Amino acid sequence: MANSLFGAMNISAAGMSAQRSRMDIVAENIANADSTHTAKGGPYRRRQVIFESHQAKVKFDRVFQSSFQGGGPSSVKVSSIIEDKRPFREIYDPGHPDANAKGMVKLPNVNTVEEMVDMQSASRSFEANVTTMEAAKRMFQKSLELLR
Repeated sequence: MANSLFGAMNISAAGMSAQRSRMDIVAENIANADSTHTAKGGPYRRRQVIFESHQAKVKFDRVFQSSFQGGGPSSVKVSSIIEDKRPFREIYDPGHPDANAKGMVKLPNVNTVEEMVDMQSASRSFEANVTTMEAAKRMFQKSLELLR
């Protein structure tokens, strides 16, 4: 009983950690939305977090039982952080220090509206994981009360 409640808390904590990583990358994208020059050279490239599911650690009896129910509990983790390969935006600004011979300046492929939507989604997912963790905590407390 306690293992499954702690398992729910661990899964929720993993979800919160993954969403926090996503929000960090979104914040980085927004902060660099106008960066036309990076250490690598060229404009900043939008980055994205890729999640993957992985099996949560549980006892053998849970794994055995779950094999009849279609898989064990799974959690989430950050698989990788990739660069968005979409083309850069270009504007005409011949006075800009990063302008080419034709006066065109390459700007990052960051769309702030898209980033704000992504941030809102990450925030809602984080809140859902907090709610799940609080529910597991209440269930654990009620279980302890029943044992008294």
